[in-house]
Amino acid sequence: MLLPSSIWLPRAPLEHLNLDWLTQAHIEVAILRLDQIDPLISGNKWFKFTEHLKAADLAGAKGIISLGGAHSNHLHALAAAGKRFGFPTVGLLRGHPQDTPTVQDLQAFGMALHWLGYGGYRARHEPGFWQPWQARYPDLQPVPEGGGGLPGATGCMPLKTMVSEQLNALGWNDYHGWWLACGTGTTLAGLVLAEAGEHPVYGALAVPDDHGVAQQVQRIVQEAGLVGATYELIDASRGGFAKVDPLLLEFIERSEQASGIPLEPLYTGKALLALKQQVEAGRFARGTRLIFIHTGGLQGRRGFTSQHG
Repeated sequence: MLLPSSIWLPRAPLEHLNLDWLTQAHIEVAILRLDQIDPLISGNKWFKFTEHLKAADLAGAKGIISLGGAHSNHLHALAAAGKRFGFPTVGLLRGHPQDTPTVQDLQAFGMALHWLGYGGYRARHEPGFWQPWQARYPDLQPVPEGGGGLPGATGCMPLKTMVSEQLNALGWNDYHGWWLACGTGTTLAGLVLAEAGEHPVYGALAVPDDHGVAQQVQRIVQEAGLVGATYELIDASRGGFAKVDPLLLEFIERSEQASGIPLEPLYTGKALLALKQQVEAGRFARGTRLIFIHTGGLQGRRGFTSQHG
């Protein structure tokens, strides 16, 4: 088995998010701190992995091969899991060799790396992409970028129960929707499946439309056979994946100082700023209660700071 049978899903704390612009709008937000569940297998990654690792066990695979970029939270968590639990990992990386803090960790965790260039990486959705890699690594189970697909989404479904079990401690008896950053749309799809139309899910897109997130979410929902899914995707990319600007960075700094909660500029920071803009535009009625998911990704701040700091 890739994971010991004694491994259980970690529980993330749910806490009030206290920021002036929420108070002024009479809107309450509770933040699910997935960044706190594990120092290395952080954020939503643990949940995305579970079903993929079960599938790998069923297939008799001895390890995992997957894809990501030079700052990939997904590959970082996967390599850390492989080192901790003793299974081999291979990473197929976007672009040309870079020496980022994330890449240094991947190597230290024992992940074998292959750089695909940009054209080679774009081919990842084409039929036959995996054939040469499966021939080279026949004992490894391929996992999509970001731990995506229906298995990744299924692994995120327990987040609804995790939140529901902690509502009373916040003084809430219900909530009116979810708000989270989207990279591949996998976590959002998992929440859509778990909610089955009970509460809406709002996804703040950290990547531009041409990344195909809407199509990926639709594919997962259809594959699961869900009818009546309730979700909405909002552009929060600020001009492109990994694109940042002074307004975003200043907002993150102010939000961290006010809340004491660390954010990063590629996902959680963009998602929170998009929420602020929607709140100030009057999108949500007074008294609305939202669940904001902190999807982790804080390890990626290191390379970002060295580039932009």
